[in-house]
Amino acid sequence: MGDQRVGGMSCQSLKKAKPFLAMVSLQFGYAGMYIISMVSLKRGMSHYILATYRHVVATIVIAPFAIVLERKIRPKMTWPIFLRIVLLGFLEPVLDQNLYFLGMKYTSATFASATVNMLPAITFVMAIIFRLETVNFKKLHSTAKVVGTVVTVMGAMVMTLYKGPIVDFIGGREQSHHKASTESADQHWVTGTLMLLGSICGWASFFILQSFTLKMYPVELSLTAWICLMGMVEGSIVSLIMERDLSVWAIGWDSRLLASVYTGIVCSGIAYYLQGFVSKERGPVFVTSFSPLCMIITAVLGFIVLAEQVHLGSVIGAIIIVFGLYTVVWGKSKDAPNSKGIVANEKGTRELPITDTIRSSSIITTTTTTAADSNNDAANSKVSKIPHA
Repeated sequence: MGDQRVGGMSCQSLKKAKPFLAMVSLQFGYAGMYIISMVSLKRGMSHYILATYRHVVATIVIAPFAIVLERKIRPKMTWPIFLRIVLLGFLEPVLDQNLYFLGMKYTSATFASATVNMLPAITFVMAIIFRLETVNFKKLHSTAKVVGTVVTVMGAMVMTLYKGPIVDFIGGREQSHHKASTESADQHWVTGTLMLLGSICGWASFFILQSFTLKMYPVELSLTAWICLMGMVEGSIVSLIMERDLSVWAIGWDSRLLASVYTGIVCSGIAYYLQGFVSKERGPVFVTSFSPLCMIITAVLGFIVLAEQVHLGSVIGAIIIVFGLYTVVWGKSKDAPNSKGIVANEKGTRELPITDTIRSSSIITTTTTTAADSNNDAANSKVSKIPHA
């Protein structure tokens, strides 16, 4: 009996930890994407081609799993669902990724990963617009969400408008070989930052629309495969328009192939599925709350692998963004007790779950009622046995 109870508690703890483990693992995957993509872009690969090849790989990898594993539970495709998938295929695979890669090329991998910390705040603002979130200034946690959003935007403005001196974490490190690339980055720093902000807005829109689409089409693998397929088709059209030279499509056994395969499998296929799964369980704001971990990992890898320069403005802005981010997340976490009481059943309607407390209360009530009925029956039987005068 004790072993069964311990086993049940461990399974329940593992189930609760799954969303956290999934999101932490995903940040390591994203950090690797920033470094590998930056290497391929610096070696002349077009970001349009990279985004297209990325979803070619993702479609090839994810589609077979979706076809086999969800063949019995996949709902019928309708025009409203298909149009949403087409829009999802544009928002993240085309708009977000191309703006992000171009912005990262103009700035740095570390700076680009730091701007991703604005994602939870922008997602929160969009959630308010679409009435997925509510704000009540009479409550502290609700006010904290608004204050955290404002602080996050202020941190992004600091990173954009103030570059500052280079922060040399390892004293005496040689920086001369970065002179040309630094001057080029200085000229396009503001432009690159604006592109990154546009990319984050597209990504936040993707999360909001994905949460709505999952309510109509609640099969994560199939939705992932459709998004990757639409991203491949739409990305190919954009690439053919923007890149007239067909030689840019050439790819060999080099960093271009590695970037396409890695980002396709890890950052499109696996990432879309995990984000959809966790968003369905915890909501889109929870999905975006782990980005500071990715920033730290990318900063370390970028400094070691790419020998990137870290500026004081980026450090100060990143600290402000992280503070604002976790203010938003703290306020959001206080909403959880209010939202856990209502869940969606298989038909899409909202109903209250039967918790253990309710079950135990109903059992006690039923037992008490049964005992009372038994006592009444016994009393009645005794009365019936008394001889009439």
